[in-house]
Amino acid sequence: MRGETHPGVEFFERQFRDQVAAGQFVLNPFEQAALPFLRGRVLDLGCGLGNLSLEAARRGFEVVAVDASAAAIERVAHAARTEGLRIEGVRADLRGYCVPIEYDTVIAIGLVMFFECAEARRLLGEIRRGVAAGGVAIVNALIEGTTWLEPFGEGERCLLPEGEIERVFSGWRIALARREVFAAPGGTQKRFDTVVAERA
Repeated sequence: MRGETHPGVEFFERQFRDQVAAGQFVLNPFEQAALPFLRGRVLDLGCGLGNLSLEAARRGFEVVAVDASAAAIERVAHAARTEGLRIEGVRADLRGYCVPIEYDTVIAIGLVMFFECAEARRLLGEIRRGVAAGGVAIVNALIEGTTWLEPFGEGERCLLPEGEIERVFSGWRIALARREVFAAPGGTQKRFDTVVAERA
């Protein structure tokens, strides 16, 4: 972890501790959509409470789950011990993070919008580089809807242009490219792009 804490990390640290206390461990729709595409050794960047990582491990995948939140990694480690799962929880600031080896699946759901755009694009490049031949990248990000980001303060954030995530994986087979729109406060909307790209 870097010395400086990102406002988003502080927000999620509080939220995750509340969710652990309440036993709220439900997969969100984006995580559910990712499940059919998982393969081999899995890297889950910004894993949150590890709901997707743990479900992947329960299905027999070997998983490395990375998040900046101590509460998140504590929950992953506890569940791994309790259930005897092949999952490693790693606490790390994902700003400047480099994927250390190639993985068969690299996941970043609801992550890159919390960085400045240059860092978001760098991390997307790392994800592309970190997928092994025959592997898959699963990326989901907010592309419209700053109202949704207001609770995280005025810190780093990036709403990538529509279709940019898909363009990052140019030359790969796009197994899924989905844009979803949800109502947001003040009569606004939030839009998410989800891309599943398979490397040849």
